[in-house]
Amino acid sequence: MYAIVATGGKQYKVESGDVIEVELLSAAPGDTVALDVVLLVDGSKVTTDASALVTAKVFAEVIEHFKGEKALIFKFKKRKGYKRLRGHRQPLTRLEIVAISPTGEAPKPEKKAAAKKKEKAVDKEEAAPEAKVAAEAEDSDAKPKRTRKKAEKPLEDDADKLAAADEPAGDTADPAADEPADDTAEPAAADEPAEPAADEPVGSTATDEPTADEPDSKDQ
Repeated sequence: MYAIVATGGKQYKVESGDVIEVELLSAAPGDTVALDVVLLVDGSKVTTDASALVTAKVFAEVIEHFKGEKALIFKFKKRKGYKRLRGHRQPLTRLEIVAISPTGEAPKPEKKAAAKKKEKAVDKEEAAPEAKVAAEAEDSDAKPKRTRKKAEKPLEDDADKLAAADEPAGDTADPAADEPADDTAEPAAADEPAEPAADEPVGSTATDEPTADEPDSKDQ
């Protein structure tokens, strides 16, 4: 079954469960509105008589009010230097067709409430696995990684090496170099008397040579 309804100066072909966009209505989101029927088709039965369609109604639920796509309005007059560009967004209302009633009876709200509860239950069941996966991901992120500790060790070793390089060289010098020499050490070889040469006769000294002032014993 489908029907053709008129609203906002336009006609729309609708079936139960369809979502349509019509001109702005004064109803608030969540309210149910009744639309006038122009034509009703029920299988092979087609009703076009206006007197028979007076009682027929199409009930729809208001989902939201919104603005349509922007339309550009450009005005131009040649040889006058006249140009105007304007934009416009038409306010619209989105409707969901709830039921088509040839007699004009409104649908029972209980069935609709039960359907909403069923949809909520299905949404919860679908969202449960996703929530579980998200919780597991958070737990895995909260656990500390072992690789971080391993990565920190080389940094500490490098810091120790840099600290050792910054120390002055005098602190690492050998302490034995600063101690005074031992007084009991043997004298150097330079202080010992020189040994006589092999060609000189033993016992001959510089005092045996005659001097110029002393007369030679042979001359006497």
